[in-house]
Amino acid sequence: MRNPQIDYAAVFRALPGMVALLTPELVYADANDDFLRLAGRTREQLLGRYIFDVFPENPNDPAAAGRRETEASMLRTVATGERDTMALLRYDIEDPERPGHWQEHYWSPVNAPVLGPDGQVVLIVHRVEEVTELIRVFGGPGDDSRARVLEAELYTRARELQEVNERLRRAHAHEREVALALQAAMLPAPGPAGEHAAAVRYRPAVGALNVCGDWYDLVDLPGGNLAIAVGDVVGHGLAAACTMGQLRSALSAACRVADGPAQALEALGLYARFVEGAEATTVVTTFIDWDSHTITYSCAGHPPPALVDPDGTVTFLDRATDPPLATRPEHLPRPQAHLPFTEGSTLVLYTDGLVERRTEDIDTGLARLAGSLAHHRHAAPETLAEALLTDLLPPTGDTDDTALVVLRL
Repeated sequence: MRNPQIDYAAVFRALPGMVALLTPELVYADANDDFLRLAGRTREQLLGRYIFDVFPENPNDPAAAGRRETEASMLRTVATGERDTMALLRYDIEDPERPGHWQEHYWSPVNAPVLGPDGQVVLIVHRVEEVTELIRVFGGPGDDSRARVLEAELYTRARELQEVNERLRRAHAHEREVALALQAAMLPAPGPAGEHAAAVRYRPAVGALNVCGDWYDLVDLPGGNLAIAVGDVVGHGLAAACTMGQLRSALSAACRVADGPAQALEALGLYARFVEGAEATTVVTTFIDWDSHTITYSCAGHPPPALVDPDGTVTFLDRATDPPLATRPEHLPRPQAHLPFTEGSTLVLYTDGLVERRTEDIDTGLARLAGSLAHHRHAAPETLAEALLTDLLPPTGDTDDTALVVLRL
């Protein structure tokens, strides 16, 4: 069977949702049909022009911050070569037919890099979800309704990822490759967490279709703090990978507006009731406060994170454990606990593929993890991550996926 000849320019323009390409100087290079239609601009009005000349900020709104946040996100993508997901923001657009009249808009943008042969960013993929109507239904951020903003963000993530889910469910050929590509696209790239070194790993299971729904996420919080989450969807294959993407995005949104990890998991648990395949998902979320040197955590049926001190003491974060998502008949508040940490300690979050074996008790796997952490505690996060995988995973591979996050505190 011959490989089809694909017109990628035609594919780009037909993509569902708003997508534009910009140069590192933030000049429009192209835009798809949905972007032009929903932004109310022609291709001639965009191409070759600086983004904020085409879409200046509303001069009548002294509190407007959309330009600053959008520009900062795009420049971070250019500087780091990594994807940058923005929080929900308001960015009004001037009516092209009525100069001086500004239309209220709410957007959920993502900026991703396109790298050249030298590894430098040559283009920015600017994908935007228009959520104005959702905000109007739920109530805008000006209503000071954090729950409504959360609902809008969750609904937006669910809608866009449900489209991916339905399209990819029908893809029978090369399912493992598609699922792996989907997971790779949805999981954030490794990188520093502020001034703190971090390493992430994902190891797929062995076997033709044993791609699972493991995920990790690192989320910047207000005040320079950080949330780290790791989760595991029940099941294998493409469906599990799609469900994983929906839950990871929803939890990322919840962490940004929740008062703590327990509240974030409560929101995720309610959301999981309406996502096919999300029942019995396990997940753990940690909020790290750098000023107070405190880890706040909550766990939904997931193996406990491990904290190794510089002296080799290993503590498992197991004092706030509750059942997995969507397994209770009624909604109940989830617990959370706090643990102080010493500077130079290392926090490790992981999925069960790292420690569970069918032929042994889970305590044996946790003890093996504690021993490896104590032995390699002084290693840098990247080195420690590789050491853990070497020490704990079978040399022939495992039948379960493994996700791993290592953070030096």
